[in-house]
Amino acid sequence: MAGDVTISERAAAKIKELLGETVQGRGLRIRVVEGGCSGLEYKLDIDTPRGGDQIFEKEGATVLLDPKSLLYLSGTELDYKKELMQSAFVFNNPNAKRTCGCGTSFTT
Repeated sequence: MAGDVTISERAAAKIKELLGETVQGRGLRIRVVEGGCSGLEYKLDIDTPRGGDQIFEKEGATVLLDPKSLLYLSGTELDYKKELMQSAFVFNNPNAKRTCGCGTSFTT
């Protein structure tokens, strides 16, 4: 479905690692806010579900999105890359027309 956000196996493993075993009922909240060098940027927090949230899960990892952020992230795959010089969540966002070099800022 076009509105879905998918979570790669690597991203699911990292989310579970970040949440640990003691934070039942929590997930990784992804928000899209104004800012960054391209106009919009991704913000990540550990949070609990709120009314109106869309909840996406894979292998016990939970991602929380508010309705406004989902508009920008519809069809996105959340991945996690671990490389020698940098490790980070990566957004494969089909709605982003341009991204900046840091990978956290984009334009639609």
